[in-house]
Amino acid sequence: MTKILIIDDEPGIRRTLASILEDENYRVLTAEDALVGIAILEKEQINLIFLDVLLPNLGGLEALERIQKEWPGIEVVVISGHANVDMAVRAVKLGAFDFLEKPLSLDKVLTVCRNALTMQKLKEENRGLKKNTLREDEIIGKSPAIENVRELIRQAAASEARILITGENGTGKELAARAIHRLSGRAAKPFVEVNCAAIPDTLIESELFGHEKGAFTDAVSRRRGRFEMASGGTLFLDEIGDMSLAAQSKVLRVIQEGKVERVGGEKTLDVDARIVAATNKDLEQECGRGKFRQDLFFRLNVIPIRLPALRERAEDIPLLLLHFLKDIGAGHIALDNSAVEFLMSQPWPGNIRELKNLAERIMVMYRGDRAGAGDLQNLIQKNLGGESSGENSKINENFLPPGYPAMKNQEFGDILNLRYTEAKNSFEKRYLEFQLARNGGIISRTAEAIGIYPSNLHAKLRKYKKD
Repeated sequence: MTKILIIDDEPGIRRTLASILEDENYRVLTAEDALVGIAILEKEQINLIFLDVLLPNLGGLEALERIQKEWPGIEVVVISGHANVDMAVRAVKLGAFDFLEKPLSLDKVLTVCRNALTMQKLKEENRGLKKNTLREDEIIGKSPAIENVRELIRQAAASEARILITGENGTGKELAARAIHRLSGRAAKPFVEVNCAAIPDTLIESELFGHEKGAFTDAVSRRRGRFEMASGGTLFLDEIGDMSLAAQSKVLRVIQEGKVERVGGEKTLDVDARIVAATNKDLEQECGRGKFRQDLFFRLNVIPIRLPALRERAEDIPLLLLHFLKDIGAGHIALDNSAVEFLMSQPWPGNIRELKNLAERIMVMYRGDRAGAGDLQNLIQKNLGGESSGENSKINENFLPPGYPAMKNQEFGDILNLRYTEAKNSFEKRYLEFQLARNGGIISRTAEAIGIYPSNLHAKLRKYKKD
């Protein structure tokens, strides 16, 4: 039966809404505040939530943020008797399905309820379709090295054994972990990722094991840890080699006992998460240096999978680049034989990430339909923009890609003779071309350097590309 949760501090609203929805044969649960509601979510499979904005202990919009993070599959309808446009806009931006004003209209409640449940069902069906249509060759490549990895993934996924994925940065360790989860018997359950290198030591315990309200200064409410969230599914511990020894000790205990205690809590919780870990470090060497626990290494390294560097699977490089170009809408660009040979001869220290950057650079900066070795060499070269030594520094033309108009000071006289709009557009086009060149043709880096959003930069580049 479809379950609907009502979170509102007004008993009359809870009774009225519950009565309306129960008449439609929904099972209704109620909570007087967000913390009680979250406790229900931890125990029950809820399909839809009606959430008041003004609540004691934890505000409705703050609760909405947490629900979207921990239970993203549940649709939330926000309700309020003190509504305004700003509040409604914020609620929708945070992920609410709709926003209803009090007093509630019977017809409106039922209409929104049906629409929200339909949306939730469609999302579930879409996730199922994606799962069924994903191919085992999602890890792109036909080289013996990558075929061996695919076979290891298929064999490992069928078991419940812990897996340690190793390889250089950018070789696709997360992709491999997701493939293992997708092909496992836990595919219908959560895949939860933790980047151990990105979480400070002071927060890692709370992040992994959760905390109770009041456990520390900022613990304003109870929070589930990643082990709990992944129970029944897969917990991916990325960059495990960067985890502190203290945190390693606690992770080892959870692996051994299958139990966690939230920070500040006394209750022991059973967890059943399959551990897949990844690192770019040699953990055996780290154990010898005393920087990684040997007993944890043996626990994690039940099935080792090493991902080859891109230079070790050179025959896959052209195939990968064409795949990335197609993925970003530049599938019309082909590679001639010299380009293929050039790609296969490069060291690719950044591995697949570096190749993705090149694909994006080609889309933005290359104007042809068939790229050769010379085109790619010019796009790969480093320090494209030269160095700046102050406001009056000259642009180093030797570092600009071919076809880029040299921006010599005297050429700006041409711009001064144009009408305002034409002059502005002409300067902006040349400015963006130069900044892209300086930042290696990478959209995100260029946008950050000049202080605009990447989406805005994309739009401007599309405009000038058409011109």
